[in-house]
Amino acid sequence: MDVFYEDVYRIDSRDLDLFGHCRPSALLGHLQEAATQAAVAIGVSRDEVVARYHAFWMLARIRYVLKRPLGWDEPLTVKTWHRGGRAAMMYREFDLSVDGELVGQALSAWVLADLDTHKLFRLADVSEFEGTTGGSLCRKDTLHKLRVPEGLTLAEKRRMRYSDTDINGHVNNVRYADFACDALELERLGEGKFVSSLQVCYLAECLAGENVELRIGRDGPLWYAAGRGKEGKERFDAALTLDNL
Repeated sequence: MDVFYEDVYRIDSRDLDLFGHCRPSALLGHLQEAATQAAVAIGVSRDEVVARYHAFWMLARIRYVLKRPLGWDEPLTVKTWHRGGRAAMMYREFDLSVDGELVGQALSAWVLADLDTHKLFRLADVSEFEGTTGGSLCRKDTLHKLRVPEGLTLAEKRRMRYSDTDINGHVNNVRYADFACDALELERLGEGKFVSSLQVCYLAECLAGENVELRIGRDGPLWYAAGRGKEGKERFDAALTLDNL
């Protein structure tokens, strides 16, 4: 049996950028909410995995691809399912539709980490995953590490703030999309274009009060942004494409 979660998220004024398009971070927020509710539906919500396994969910990588930009007041239907957990990483897939038209797809990779040590948890030991996969809906694509080109240019040094944080105490997953778009100055690059694809790889958590160097570059159609902490440790990589309207 194919098990999936589906809900409608209306694109509202809070989601829009200066071009009237749903911001990448806002779209990631809708995907994150759908993933959260899907986890609740099968009994692996944040509170439940904390209580049963002394662990918490961490998003390792995410990528979405859009055929067109999403606009104000559009009803975005998000359909999501997971492939099951065997090793340390679990894939969750998404179909994105508006009024029955498929407008995009997304793929995310999640891990469970111990609350104290952050050691990865064996997903095969999570019994709740049995019988709850997407079945025939599951695709075979995977998410690999980004090959960020050398010689990125320093765009800015950004301080992590209270408004960036989430319930786990570190910078929220969706905020990294904002960091990348700001560093690339999409207010300048995005005229007559839209972000047709975005991938973010989360390498190490950021905390409020930290300063992160944001570096940018380009390789062919891909624009890159990367964040590095003061100790030189990479925090995230992002790559996006811009397509003409």
